[in-house]
Amino acid sequence: MSKDRFAGKVVLITGAGSGIGAATAYRFAGEGATVIAVGRTEEKLRKTAATAPAGSTVVARVADVSDEAAVTAVIDGVAAEYGRLDVLVNNAAVATVGTVGDIDTAGWRRVMDIVADGTFYASRAALPHLRAVGGNIVNVGSVSALGGDWGLAAYNAAKGAIANLTNAMALDHAAEGVRVNAVHPSLTATEMAAPLVGNETAMAGFRQRIPMQRPAEPEEVAAVIAFLASADARFVNGVHIPVDGGLRASSGQPRMF
Repeated sequence: MSKDRFAGKVVLITGAGSGIGAATAYRFAGEGATVIAVGRTEEKLRKTAATAPAGSTVVARVADVSDEAAVTAVIDGVAAEYGRLDVLVNNAAVATVGTVGDIDTAGWRRVMDIVADGTFYASRAALPHLRAVGGNIVNVGSVSALGGDWGLAAYNAAKGAIANLTNAMALDHAAEGVRVNAVHPSLTATEMAAPLVGNETAMAGFRQRIPMQRPAEPEEVAAVIAFLASADARFVNGVHIPVDGGLRASSGQPRMF
């Protein structure tokens, strides 16, 4: 990890109060960026800022990404205050358990509002500022964007939208100097996944499917996000990198031998 790879850069991360978002904030801050940690809960954001690497800069900004006006105001305000915006990481997400047959409309809308609409609002607000500096966007999808899960219809739909939105933006904005890529983690040891990570029966099932036989750590996802946002990936556009311990290397059949 270079301590100055992002020196002079301004990076805005949504859903930065915990998990992958907080780990990503620490990664960019540790490499010299000024990081703007955005989320709905001020207490969590302040914790992220307070526990950032020594000597780094992480600034908390409260906004709900599903609120078009609020997220636009935060992004425009950051660009005005710091004079630039170099990287947007769209990480904010929620999940609701349920099939199409039993999930209610409020649960469906909550997931789509935060995951799909929030990514659209933030990306649209950021694009003029990213064009000005040749910046880029990294979307945090999920392996659930690349294939279906039982009982996660809304989450699958919303993350699937992120995957194809990544493709569309990569095509539409490359000529403007803005790259757009995505990472797709499998089960990751975060607050949102705690019920699964703490359930031995569930974990036994994951160990059967993930060749590395464990969840990802948030820092491992953050490292791939930082690579995609860096000049090391300057000709990488429209890619989808699974951070899944080898899960998608499988044909999908159970272990036979």
